[in-house]
Amino acid sequence: MTITENTASATTAPAARVNYAKAAPKAFRALLALDAASREGLDPALVELVQIRSSLLNNCAYCLDMHIKDARKAGEREERLYLLSVWREAPAGLYSAKEQAALALTEAVTRIGDGVPDAVYGRAAEEFEEAELAQLLSLIFTINTWNRIAITTRKVPGIG
Repeated sequence: MTITENTASATTAPAARVNYAKAAPKAFRALLALDAASREGLDPALVELVQIRSSLLNNCAYCLDMHIKDARKAGEREERLYLLSVWREAPAGLYSAKEQAALALTEAVTRIGDGVPDAVYGRAAEEFEEAELAQLLSLIFTINTWNRIAITTRKVPGIG
């Protein structure tokens, strides 16, 4: 490839990709139902933190944009949003023990290639009742699916 070919391909708009919701409406509606079901019984602030953290790890600009806006609308503090990518280094007390356990589990499940360490799972199991832990896992599975859909179909942040 010549330099001109490389430059031309870098400035060319990416080809349109499938509109997943329109092309696979039954699967899309099923995912929406799973998303809604996975949130049941979980603290809405925790839901947004988990979704934002997963979206950060997956480099999903579309979902990151959406969930930061949702968190702000729900009253989430800016400091907690700014420091979420480095939550382990955040000032003590900024994230509760329960939130920290959920964030650690989110990271392990999102980066599943190394498995989910017993210590991470055990910490989450100490902080969450069994049914609540299952809900949290469902939420993590769902946001990872949404991230993959948005990235693969090149959803544009702020546009829809």
